[in-house]
Amino acid sequence: MHHSTAHLAEGPRVGIRPYTYANGPEFTARARESRELHRPWLFPPTTDEAYAAYAGGLIEGRGRTGFLVCERGREDAPGGAIAGFININNIVAGAFRCGALGYGAFVHAAGRGLMSEGLGLVTRYAFEVLDLHRLEINVQPGNTASIALARGRGFRLEGFSPDFLHIDGAWRDHQRWALTAEMARHPDPFAQS
Repeated sequence: MHHSTAHLAEGPRVGIRPYTYANGPEFTARARESRELHRPWLFPPTTDEAYAAYAGGLIEGRGRTGFLVCERGREDAPGGAIAGFININNIVAGAFRCGALGYGAFVHAAGRGLMSEGLGLVTRYAFEVLDLHRLEINVQPGNTASIALARGRGFRLEGFSPDFLHIDGAWRDHQRWALTAEMARHPDPFAQS
C-alpha cells in the first residue's frame, strides 16, 4: 500500500509523518504482532475501533499530537513502513511550553536504531516548529529499552515520581527524563551515553 502522506522531517533511515485514519490496518497489525514486546509497558490499539479513537485524539486533538516513524524507501513494501510511533501529550503553552513524550517501536523495527533516529526528528520538530521549550519522558524504572532511548537522545534524568501513572491496573512509579531546547542545541559532551 502506497502512503501518499509526505514526511514532516526525514533522517537517513526514517521519516516522521502525522497519523491518518488510513494507517489503521497496518498500525493495528503491527501492534498485535508486537504484544509481547510491549507488555507490560505499552498498550497501543489493536482493533480498528480502538485505533480510530486513538488516532482521532491525535489528529483532531487539542494539546496533543502524534507522529508515525516510517522506514524510508519502504513505503511501498507491503506493511513495511511503520517502525513505531511517538506522541507528544499534555502540551502546555504559555510560560511552560512543555510536552510529554510517549512512544513505542514495533517488533520488526526494535533494536535497529530506527526509533532513536525518529525521536531525534520529533524533538527537533517540537522545538523548531511547535516552539516547545521542554520535552519530558516519564518511564517506569524497569523499562530499560525506553530509558536507553531517552538517555541516548540526550534526555537528562531529573527525578523519581512514585505512583505517577495508572497503567495496567495499578499506580506505577516513574523516572522523569527531560530535554530542553537549549540542551538540544548545546549537548553536554560529558553526558552519559
